[in-house]
Amino acid sequence: MATTTQTLRLVFKNQSGKNVTFSLDNPRDDVTAAEIEAAMDLVIARNIFSSSGGDLVSKQDIRIIDSTTNDLYDPPIQ
Repeated sequence: MATTTQTLRLVFKNQSGKNVTFSLDNPRDDVTAAEIEAAMDLVIARNIFSSSGGDLVSKQDIRIIDSTTNDLYDPPIQ
């Protein structure tokens, strides 16, 4: 049986210039890029998260990733 999931991947740049990634499962179907960018701007402005390389300072990337898993075998129930 195949199952499909979506993951929203937010990538920020921190003070040391490294990427910091947050992944959120099952984003709303109708979420817009503008809404996501506004949320990322808020995370940066309010300094909500920090990383080993310092505070988050800019947006780097936004992706919604579709993933399909095909379960080909399940062991018999005993």
